[in-house]
Amino acid sequence: MGFNIAIDGPAGAGKSTIAKRAAKELGFIYVDTGAMYRAMGLHILRNRIPKDDEQAVGQACMDVKVSIAYENGEQQVYLNGENVSGEIRTEEVGNVTSVISAYPKVRKKLLHLQQDLAEKEDVIMDGRDIGTCVLPSAPLKLYLTASVRTRAERRYQELTQKGVFCELEEICKDIAARDERDMNREVSPLRQASDAILLESSELGIEEVTSLVVGYAKERMEKGQK
Repeated sequence: MGFNIAIDGPAGAGKSTIAKRAAKELGFIYVDTGAMYRAMGLHILRNRIPKDDEQAVGQACMDVKVSIAYENGEQQVYLNGENVSGEIRTEEVGNVTSVISAYPKVRKKLLHLQQDLAEKEDVIMDGRDIGTCVLPSAPLKLYLTASVRTRAERRYQELTQKGVFCELEEICKDIAARDERDMNREVSPLRQASDAILLESSELGIEEVTSLVVGYAKERMEKGQK
């Protein structure tokens, strides 16, 4: 049985960045569940399936294969054998993913792969419902968040540095709308697990948050060995 760390939180809170860094320091495998859902979102987008048509989305995901591989130490996401790691981070894919990730058939499709990996390996997994649904028995659960404005500013800087034109206020609206959907969906809503440690990162840098996560992990592992 691997040692599992579950990191949940809203969009743009920095979960993936922190999880990657902490995994490297701890020697764990990083599992980006959001990337897996985004690959499914990309599939729906490519096939021009209306994201609000739950039945059509559920049918479309039946024969889709999403897998994770590590190449040169970096996680790569594959959709039906195609590496789509560079295509799944757009705002358009993110918005589609936020809608379809609430559908039971989509969640069931990806759940088993995530749990099987966690059973065998020491992993850090981040997403919206890792501590509450995917890895409810994880010995360390964290809920990472930041204000809507802070998350929007981070996303704005990330996009502008890549040369992508965007408007800060629109990103604010998108993030707030995504929060609303994620927190109020019927299946596996975004919420802090009762035994999760809250990390509010609005005033903290990446290194500070990573240090906290690694410290909590080492503390829990030491307790487990005693």
